[in-house]
This record gives sequence, structure tokens and C-alpha cells, in this order.
Amino acid sequence: MSDPSRTLISYLRVSTSRQGRSGLGLEAQRTTIAQFAAAHGFTITAEYLEVETGKGADALERRPQLTAALAQARKLKCAVIVAKLDRLSRDVAFISGLMAQRVSFIVAELGADADPFMLHVYAALAEKERALISARTKAALQAKKAAGARLGNRTNLMEAATLGAAANAAQANAFAANVLPVVKSIQASGVTSLRGIASTLNARGIRTARGGDWHAQTVKQTLIRQG
Repeated sequence: MSDPSRTLISYLRVSTSRQGRSGLGLEAQRTTIAQFAAAHGFTITAEYLEVETGKGADALERRPQLTAALAQARKLKCAVIVAKLDRLSRDVAFISGLMAQRVSFIVAELGADADPFMLHVYAALAEKERALISARTKAALQAKKAAGARLGNRTNLMEAATLGAAANAAQANAFAANVLPVVKSIQASGVTSLRGIASTLNARGIRTARGGDWHAQTVKQTLIRQG
């Protein structure tokens, strides 16, 4: 029987809006967690993968895979490990709520000795950084406006539309790359029809890029993007 003190539940989270930034990709997270476990003598007994678009992410009811990871960790009396703190959240209130779930958390990038107080501190710093960036951006825009600059250019609507379409396509491709490993694991389990894959994704609580339910056609389009 495995020692609960050396057992970990792995939680990965990828989003279409932040994929690829700061090493937050799926494989980067998985590698970071695996290296930490190997270096400290832990065994990863289960992995939970959350795929979301970032909207409403700081609410536990919008994180079915995190909820499942918490339940499994309580059952096994072990900790949940994430690669980086913001894979849980950058929101202090959300982190505080997680600390009340009676489950220990390990953040690989912070080391094995980061206690709940440190997690709160790092989350508070991240939240403050976001607020400062937002304030600086608004101040810069107001300064330009006060100087007489027109914020926005009505003469380049076609260019803006083209750039917007390209951005949407890139976001859809990023989402497809994120969810493809989940689809592959479903196919490996014997579920190969598009309708069956869609039903399994829905049952796991994984939403589409737009936050909706999966259908055979959306699965097909996702596979074509990664063709």
C-alpha cells in the first residue's frame, strides 16, 4: 500500500487565453510536476486536466476537474500538486477558499516547503501586479486622449477585422492543441465515434472553446484543426 505522505494528485489547467505564456502549456506543466515528484520522492497517482477559456475560472463550480482532484485527494489523504500557483488562481479570495477545502497543495515552482501563508502572499502579489498593470494601461490611454490622440482608427476597419479573425483562429488552434490529449486518451479507452467522444467530454465537465457542450461536429472540427 502506498504511503499517503509520498502520494500526490496532479492538477493541470490550460486556457485558450493564456496558453503558451510563461511556460503554462500542458506539457510544460506535466514536465515540471514530474521533475518535482522525482526529485522529492513523490508518486503521482492521478492526473486531472482542466481545459477552460478563462471566463469565470475563479469559481470552484466552474472547475469540475479541480473539484474532482480535491475529492480524490481527501479520499487518499494526500496533497494536490500544480506546476505554478496561477494554475490554481491569481485571485487571493479563490486561493483562500481552496485552503479551506481540507486539502494540502504543493506548488512545484515554489518548492516543497511553501506553506499556506506563502501561497496567500504569492497570490496577493500576483493580484497586485495585475491591478498595477491595469492602472498603468488606463493612465496611458487617458494621457493620450488628453493630448488629443484619437483612440481607435476608423480607417482601418478591414485590417482590424482581418487581425481579429486571425486572433480567433489562433485561439481556436490553441484550444484544440490543449484538448487533443484528452481526446486521444478517450480514443485509447475504446471510444472512437465522434458522438461518443463528445459525450465523454461533456461527462468529464470539459467545455468547448466557447464554454458550451460538445457535439460530434465540434469534435470533428477540433480534430481537423490538429490534423
